[in-house]
Amino acid sequence: MPTAIEHSLLCHPATPCVAVRAITASASLTASGALALHFKVQGEPDGIRIPALQPSGVADGLWQHTCCEAFVAAVDSSEYCEFNFSPSSQWAAYRFLAYRERDAGFVPPAVPQLSFQRHAEGFRLTALIPSELLPPARVLHIGLSAVIEAADGGKSYWALAHAAVQPDFHLGQSFTLTLARP
Repeated sequence: MPTAIEHSLLCHPATPCVAVRAITASASLTASGALALHFKVQGEPDGIRIPALQPSGVADGLWQHTCCEAFVAAVDSSEYCEFNFSPSSQWAAYRFLAYRERDAGFVPPAVPQLSFQRHAEGFRLTALIPSELLPPARVLHIGLSAVIEAADGGKSYWALAHAAVQPDFHLGQSFTLTLARP
């Protein structure tokens, strides 16, 4: 995957998590137009619930447990895509016509590649989203985020930016990373 700048994700102040010290994420576009994502969670592994490994495939509701996410919008468009990647190896891809207005007829035309590795101080998750799943624009606004489920069942919400009193990754103001296709 291409080299990219790591960005710190910020924990939403309404959802603190003592088990996580830091989350960094990066996004870059490959020469073929795919979106390469890398998430690194550092903390106390015993304090984080990691979903059990499942057969790789599409699944809904991944955001209800530990997962990494990306929101991708074309510049000057109300449409956007949401991608969820679970340590279980399951994933989800959604298209929205406007803020939280899901396109119920959307069927992902391609499958992302996903990799997960545990390590002594947390975990790493990488994903490669094929260009067919991304908005067909030259310039993209991207929001990177993560949901962390603590061992006690509590959840914390991490993102490049938080634009509301309550966590809401769908807000366009949270899509603060801009990438141009090569």
